[in-house]
Amino acid sequence: MSLHVSQLSVHYPGAARAAVQSVSFTLAPGGIGVLIGPSGCGKTTLLRAIAGLEPMSAGSVTLGGQQLAGAGAHVPAEQRRIGMVFQDYALFPHLSVERNVAFGLRGLAPRAAQERVDECLERVGLAGLRKRYPHELSGGQQQRVALARALAPAPRLLLLDEPFSSLDVDLRERLAYEVRDILKSAGATALFVTHDQLEAFAIGDSIGVMQDGLLHQWDDAFALYHRPATRFVAEFIGHGVFLPAQLVGEGGGVAVDTPVGRLDDAAECPLPNAYPQGTCELLLRADDIVHDDHAPTQATILRRAFRGAQFLYTLQLDSGHTVMALVPSHHDHAIGDRIGIRAEVDHVVTFALPS
Repeated sequence: MSLHVSQLSVHYPGAARAAVQSVSFTLAPGGIGVLIGPSGCGKTTLLRAIAGLEPMSAGSVTLGGQQLAGAGAHVPAEQRRIGMVFQDYALFPHLSVERNVAFGLRGLAPRAAQERVDECLERVGLAGLRKRYPHELSGGQQQRVALARALAPAPRLLLLDEPFSSLDVDLRERLAYEVRDILKSAGATALFVTHDQLEAFAIGDSIGVMQDGLLHQWDDAFALYHRPATRFVAEFIGHGVFLPAQLVGEGGGVAVDTPVGRLDDAAECPLPNAYPQGTCELLLRADDIVHDDHAPTQATILRRAFRGAQFLYTLQLDSGHTVMALVPSHHDHAIGDRIGIRAEVDHVVTFALPS
């Protein structure tokens, strides 16, 4: 079912500002959305408000055409048919896997409940572990039990609050792909909260970036990375730096003068009159900078981080500005080495100079 959140705000009494401020977004039926942002940005509060566990001070929540909250309407949390998966899984230690999954099916006839439990355990790949207890399972298996239990009552919406936060990094990303496949096979509409960008990219159809209770952008991962709507999104998503730049009219197009050289015929670039005197800041991602020994622009390696197939180099230009570059790892340079670089920018992203 589709989820539509409109101008939702949560303001706690006595607080200087709202925990969630006028947030609006839409999640299509069967879509997977992810809320991401720094700690304390309001993403868990927003999730709980959608579930009916936090009082809203303004706005509305509509699920499958039914208004759950707003404009005088309020459906209690237990009647919203929204499932939740928490950080700690909240499994019952004294119940077996199958009895944990069956816990929310007490209104069904025994045979129907058993068929639903079998279906959900099969979907999450745990049919062979139905008689085990939570303490006998790995963290990833416990997470899948929690997911099966949440899916068993066929909720209209599934909310997941940092469900992989207690797992190690490699398992988190792998499980994110597995959970995405499970949710897609179930046709479930789901909304995640996470602080991990790779996890968000792995699982989300749409991703919302939050800061200080505000939703800066709700978009797919490609757009967040290459077309950030605000400076905060540009800084928060991926690796990048801001360099001073000058927009210049050139042969009916626009060029950009930067400390790493001129970008001719820049695509998706604003006109020079978009900024005073055409002066602005240019976002350069690490993949916008190419290692080229024959390039006229030279830079000194300040830091290097080995990433397996690549090095992430932090480089200082002669102008004193720094940029980052992803370089194949067979180009193994030492800190202090000078290398040639050039900019290859497919998506020109500019912002006004900080005030």
